[in-house]
Amino acid sequence: MTGITDFDSLRRAMAENSEQPEGPARNARAEQLLAEAEGLNVPLAVIEALGHQLKVYNYSSEKDKMFVPFARLLRMWDERPEDFDEYEAHSLHWVFKWMSAGMLDQPHVPLASVEKWLGEMEHRYRLAGHSERAVRSAEFSVAAHIGDVARADRAFAAWLAADRDAMADCHACELHGQGWWQAERGRDAQALELWAPVLEGAYTCAHEPHTVLASSLVPLLRLGRLEEARAHHLRGFRLVRGMESMRGAYADHVEFCALTGNEARGLELLAERPAYFTDEGHPRSKLEFLSVVVLLMERLSALGLGGQRVPGPAGRAWTAEALAAHARVEALALAARFDERNGTAHVGERARARMAQRPLVERLPLGVRAVRPAAPAVVPPAAAAPATAVEPELSDLLAEARRLSDTLQPHAVEAWAAVARAAEGVGLDARDRAEIADHEAMGLGPAGAETFERAAELYAEAGDPGEALAARARAAYVRALAGETDRALAAVADPYDRVLALYAEGGTGVPQTAGVLMGRARILMRRVHEADGPVAEAVLAEAESAVREVLALVEGRAGDDVRLAARVAEGHAMLAELAARSGDPRAGAELFARAAREFVAAGLPWFAVEYEARLAGLAHHLGDLVEAERALRAALEHGGAQLEPVGRAQLHLQLAEVIGGLGRAEEAAEHALEAAHWADEAGEGPTFGAWARHQLGGFLVRQGRWAEAAEVLESALTDLSAETHGDGVVVQTQWWLGDCLSELGEHRAGAERRLQAAEIARHWPEQHDHATLAHLAAESLGQAGLPADADRAYARAGELWRSLGNVHGLVRSLRARAWLALRTEDGTDAARRLMTGAVEECADALDAAEDEEARLRLVVELGHTHRQFGDLLARSAPEDADDDSIRAALEEALGQMAEAVAVFVSLGDDAPVHARTGAELAAGWLETDLGRPARAAARARAVLRAYADGEADVEGGDETVRARRAEAEQLLQAVEEQAAD
Repeated sequence: MTGITDFDSLRRAMAENSEQPEGPARNARAEQLLAEAEGLNVPLAVIEALGHQLKVYNYSSEKDKMFVPFARLLRMWDERPEDFDEYEAHSLHWVFKWMSAGMLDQPHVPLASVEKWLGEMEHRYRLAGHSERAVRSAEFSVAAHIGDVARADRAFAAWLAADRDAMADCHACELHGQGWWQAERGRDAQALELWAPVLEGAYTCAHEPHTVLASSLVPLLRLGRLEEARAHHLRGFRLVRGMESMRGAYADHVEFCALTGNEARGLELLAERPAYFTDEGHPRSKLEFLSVVVLLMERLSALGLGGQRVPGPAGRAWTAEALAAHARVEALALAARFDERNGTAHVGERARARMAQRPLVERLPLGVRAVRPAAPAVVPPAAAAPATAVEPELSDLLAEARRLSDTLQPHAVEAWAAVARAAEGVGLDARDRAEIADHEAMGLGPAGAETFERAAELYAEAGDPGEALAARARAAYVRALAGETDRALAAVADPYDRVLALYAEGGTGVPQTAGVLMGRARILMRRVHEADGPVAEAVLAEAESAVREVLALVEGRAGDDVRLAARVAEGHAMLAELAARSGDPRAGAELFARAAREFVAAGLPWFAVEYEARLAGLAHHLGDLVEAERALRAALEHGGAQLEPVGRAQLHLQLAEVIGGLGRAEEAAEHALEAAHWADEAGEGPTFGAWARHQLGGFLVRQGRWAEAAEVLESALTDLSAETHGDGVVVQTQWWLGDCLSELGEHRAGAERRLQAAEIARHWPEQHDHATLAHLAAESLGQAGLPADADRAYARAGELWRSLGNVHGLVRSLRARAWLALRTEDGTDAARRLMTGAVEECADALDAAEDEEARLRLVVELGHTHRQFGDLLARSAPEDADDDSIRAALEEALGQMAEAVAVFVSLGDDAPVHARTGAELAAGWLETDLGRPARAAARARAVLRAYADGEADVEGGDETVRARRAEAEQLLQAVEEQAAD
């Protein structure tokens, strides 16, 4: 036994068990408590223990166990209804609905038994005087389950027509069922209208909005409302994640992942709940879960990932293909059992339709990290090619490659590689072989120097000495890219001298000469980029001279030659870089803008991306966020399909930061979301992606989208590290997450996050963040019901505030500790000492204050402290105290309230009106408690006078003004009633 000695201890134990997580452990404890209740020899104790057992079974995966305790309860009711109190009698009739649903969800229960039970429920409800609303709702569920649409529609109408009474499901659950039927009948918009009050928080219960959020996912996708669908998934999954009984809603989230290109996240969801594959207590939700498992696994197979390892039932390793087959067999066998019981094919048809769905969105980024599985590259064997396929002629390949390279189009390198493959074993002239080698070297990047040298030899052989020198210059430049800048400068010197002489003699043209000069300029720019700290004037001057030499050659000569136009644009971009490095960001911005325009005008917008991005950075630095936004949007537009994922991620993140700086948090969040998505696609999830998620979480916090932000920030923290991202980012992410968890009521978890952030901030030179986080952690600990831990955290925060000279923080920590002390046994004296200390700290700081603004803030703080001291004293007398003790406490409280009013009044026009009127009203109520109606009335009238000129504010919607005036009127009414007595 576990110490259950009387009815009260049993009730406490059942209340404690109700707070435990759903699952077998809670169920086992309920069974144990029932056994102990039977030993008390109190019939109502057994009734309550059976009711508790029923409840925990219903909210678990062992729903099939409900029938036995309910049958026993019903028998006890029939035999001795007088043993039931009003609450338990109500509860017995309430769970009739659970039994109806429970029978329907168990395929071994005959349909005739279900129908008989409906009749029994209707009979008993009628005898008890209840409305038929709950009965018709249950009948609707039966008809909808078996696919009898006509009967379902009739029952649905009768359900809505019947009066709501104490037996009706809560508003949230009813709206869920009504909306579900609309969605089932293809009326998605109407479903979402019905669900709106639940989604907006007007109606809630133990399982709502959990199930409405889950049920809304596919209708939202079908309507194209993707942002809402994403938000509902992040918010809703957080609610169902820890609730074992919600396998059906969990399945909806897995389905959402399969239909939106989030297969990887779907696999993560399956891995979190391995028992869902095998739990037998609720066959209907098992069928729903297995159906979406099939959907997800077959989606993976369609992507070429049928052989990928996936989470599945324990006991063996699973591939997607194998799990799809296994889950399909299991699901259809379950569906067949339901259909056999029901005498229809409806359940099987629905399951097959669910498994056969096609994606509704190719990819819907969620903001949480989950890299999309990549299908293996499949190269079909040559024999598999269609017999009619014709290989392109080598001459056609050459012409296309030359067209692409001459016009600087994307994929020119790949086109020349195709030429090289087609030319194997074919004798090409030296010019063709030179261009093949040249472009092969371009594809090799820093490793391409030797290949460029080979190309130079071939150009020379082909009779183009100018292009040979340009190839040698390119070889020198890639050596600079490899970090060998000095060697590169030495290597380019000879081609530079020779090409100038050759050009002067008419032996080569402008394009070839420009190629050498640009190669040399690029190498000199590398010296600028590699400078550690400020760049030497000589380095900047030499680079600028080289760039201007290029421009002097090509400006005005480009004509229709795209390559020469690109040289001009690149030259201006180099000058922009040099201007920015020389301390002239405005000139740099103007030149970057010019370079971008020139690339676009030449038909090369993808080359403008880098320079629009650089322009955005300079504009941001100069405080011109509007121009920064324009440039970044232009960069995204110019890049188009040519942008690599990592570049797209960087631009979206820059844009998010700029737009966020302009105060448009919602739009900024959209770009941060895109940044996170493209970082994942680029394989940069743990680095750049984590930073993007950090930013996304912050923008969601700014919008008050707490649940979404929490999911995103938790995802970010799995990858964020002080080494990679900086400890400031880690602390801020923990801080935001703590705020989210606090808003969501997850106070213990919020305290943990805040304490983790505080521990990092503890090592920083500046301790304000450390103090703030310690204070916030204390708030969370207090709200989590951990007063001792909260007191220690507040004490730590108070010490930090004192060391920083922050009186306001110190005073608030002392006030918070006083309230905590009051909640402890015999804590009144400690609470008084702490609040007295807070008053003294304010007074001492006021005496020392020299700055008028600081003094004003301290006076306000003192007023608030007196007000709280009064509230605390008014609540300090125990309920069982004698009248004299209570009166003494109220007198002392009134003294503090009066002091608060006096402090606020002393500020004259600078006084915070609402704070003063709040203290005045509190004092007025204390006056009535002490039997002084005239003084109470005077205080009420003082409040009304304070707002006498505030009619416009009242009409304008100032809730505080309205509330204060209403309370003052109530106080006057109470005074009149007191006087009449």
